[in-house]
Amino acid sequence: MGVSNIVFIVLLVAAGALFAKNAGKIARNIRLGRDLKRNDRPGERWKIMARVALGQSKMVVRPVAGIMHILIYVGFIIINIEVLEIVLDGIFGTHRLFAPVLGNTLYYFIINSFEVLALLVIVACVVFLVRRNILRLSRFTQPEMKSWPATDANIILVVEILLMGAFLTMNAADSTLMMYAHLGALPDDLMHYASLPGHDGFLVSQWITGLTPDDPYAVANLERAAWWFHIVGIFAFLNYLPYSKHFHILLSFPNVWYSNLAAKGQFTNHEAVTREVKLMLDPSADPYAAPAEGGGEPERFGAKDVRDLTWKQLMDAYTCTECGRCTDECPANQTGKLLSPRKIMMDTRDRLEEVGKNIDKHGKEHDDGKALLRDYISEEELWACTTCNACVQACPVNIDPLSIIMDLRRYLIMEESKSPESITAMFNNVENNGAPWAFSQADRAKWIEES
Repeated sequence: MGVSNIVFIVLLVAAGALFAKNAGKIARNIRLGRDLKRNDRPGERWKIMARVALGQSKMVVRPVAGIMHILIYVGFIIINIEVLEIVLDGIFGTHRLFAPVLGNTLYYFIINSFEVLALLVIVACVVFLVRRNILRLSRFTQPEMKSWPATDANIILVVEILLMGAFLTMNAADSTLMMYAHLGALPDDLMHYASLPGHDGFLVSQWITGLTPDDPYAVANLERAAWWFHIVGIFAFLNYLPYSKHFHILLSFPNVWYSNLAAKGQFTNHEAVTREVKLMLDPSADPYAAPAEGGGEPERFGAKDVRDLTWKQLMDAYTCTECGRCTDECPANQTGKLLSPRKIMMDTRDRLEEVGKNIDKHGKEHDDGKALLRDYISEEELWACTTCNACVQACPVNIDPLSIIMDLRRYLIMEESKSPESITAMFNNVENNGAPWAFSQADRAKWIEES
């Protein structure tokens, strides 16, 4: 085993360990949420995951962005098969380990397919960069998309272009060395590159072989440089994911599987309130009975901070791709109101990250005196929501911003008795008249006489 193999193994182990550590923190943060049972109707859940996450069915509603995203998605998945060969070559010091195993014909076909995908990924990334930075589509220029969110998107697109470029450069250099071997001009100490007899160049990278140096050793150095850049770049990309919105690459599938299967518009009852109402309606119940021992702390009505949300709502926050389709479809946002469903999800993730860092630094019970409500999300944003579910329907990975908005509203009303004047009047009418309107029950049918 050579020095390069040892260096590679050290990098591989370090990258894996660091990623596991940071991914573990995200899993810990998600588990801070309240319990929620979401494992019913498994057959239906698998179908939704296959259609929405694997089939990208909601992405293609907008064809240009949808097709470009599918190219990157398919390229990312399939090209990773090639990464397996690179990793094994790095560990064992081999060169194109799978070639003799698969046979030249099949191996050429696979690598050529990867090269076509790599080219399409580059094209898609360039299109996305143009849409964001030159065309400046409105949903990428919203107030919440300044600073890091905009930088994050550009970083990942540029990195993907560089990784695909390194892959094609590596193959082009390899093809040149094969050509030297075919002509009998490859030095003996480079003969391990002659592992593909009869090789005439790969489908895409053959067009850049003319840019490789004339000296075989310089070409070999170029191939090694591209090889190391490609694999080290993948290690870096892996460890960038936990700090980026691109963690959705890993969470999209489970997030869709745990989708809310209830009909849109169906709200949940608060369990504690439901118990109280049932107790009030039960003639045999003792209204003055003391709470049972071991009942624990009274549950908070609604949500003030991220720990009051469910684990699924917190997973939604980490799964958000910041694509802005939710905000683009939001009628409140379209009419100039402050609400942006995307910002609700980004704020929830930012606050959860802050809570996680506090736990790392001060322990699990630390209270920094801040909360998701007001420190991140204002009351004005919450009351701008029309609960139309357009954001839920538009999300490509079935994120539910509305559920967070409703839980924060529920806290405002039930814990702080705060609501807009119009809603307070409606509450009073329901309480006094049994209906949302300011008419007594005896006057309800008067409209018939008036007509």
